[in-house]
Amino acid sequence: MLSSEEKLRFLKTLEEDIEFRYAVAGYLGLSEILRRLDSLVEEQTRLREEQIKIWSEIARIWEEIKALREEQTRLRQDMIEGFRRHDEELAKLREDMVAGFKRHDEEIAKLREDMIAGFRRHDEELAKLRQDMMEGFRRHDEILAMHAQEIAKLREDMVAGFKRHDEILAMHAQEIAKLRQDMMEGFRRHDEEFARIWVEIKALREDMRDGFDSMRRHIDALGARWGMISEEAFREGIRGLVEKDLGFKIEKWVRSDDRGIVYGYPSQVDIDVAVHDDKVILIEVKSHIRRGDVYEFKRKSEFYSIVEGRKPDRLMMVTPYADEEARRIAEELGIEVYTSI
Repeated sequence: MLSSEEKLRFLKTLEEDIEFRYAVAGYLGLSEILRRLDSLVEEQTRLREEQIKIWSEIARIWEEIKALREEQTRLRQDMIEGFRRHDEELAKLREDMVAGFKRHDEEIAKLREDMIAGFRRHDEELAKLRQDMMEGFRRHDEILAMHAQEIAKLREDMVAGFKRHDEILAMHAQEIAKLRQDMMEGFRRHDEEFARIWVEIKALREDMRDGFDSMRRHIDALGARWGMISEEAFREGIRGLVEKDLGFKIEKWVRSDDRGIVYGYPSQVDIDVAVHDDKVILIEVKSHIRRGDVYEFKRKSEFYSIVEGRKPDRLMMVTPYADEEARRIAEELGIEVYTSI
């Protein structure tokens, strides 16, 4: 017979030591039922955890979809890395579970030996224990029924959640299609803008080329003025520019001035002549025009009129530099001064 103190210690051990309680239940032939009950509890817990994971995953997918425009490539890499880590964690968990089961089996074997010895000492308490177990089964049945209702409700919530998720994905697909259209329109505008900028760059290149040509002509004029290049070389360089800018075809007119009308003594007189729309235009190209050059050109035009028997329609002097007095005299004599070269 057990004393009251031994009985209380045995009952307390059953209440606090789960493995011992299972061993006692196994001895009574009820361990399989308890295991299944505990398995259902574990399954319920796992389902709840899976639901939490699913909602967490849905929230994460929502955030990832909102950031899809900028983070799509990084998301794919993160997902691959996450799956890799998940696989590694699963493999490690599987190893830990196998080791735990092995230790558990060893403990159960040891516990079974202790239980056999304990059962021999506590046969009188088995009847009361059986009644307690039946009461426990009843409570477990009630808990299982409640869990079944919770699982059904959880399944309905999951179906509704997946439906909302499908609607959100459809909406995002429409947004992505619209974004693709906006991007194509933006690319088209960019192409047009690039084409316009390229045209402007080409025009700028032409302006820069003309500017450099003008600068070179001014430098040549300074060189001719200071004797670095000959006046004739400068005139030849500018003559082609005048033909291009004004659309004139210039020919050199050379005659002998035996009477010295131009220079006061007999000499050869050469004048650049252009005929445009049946009008005769006399052109003088010089690197620098002074008052004496204006009077000389006027005398050349008078000599041309005497030789050809007709008065030129226009007199034009082309130069990058002209004195103010030379400009004034040219205006009085009806001579055009062209300096935009």
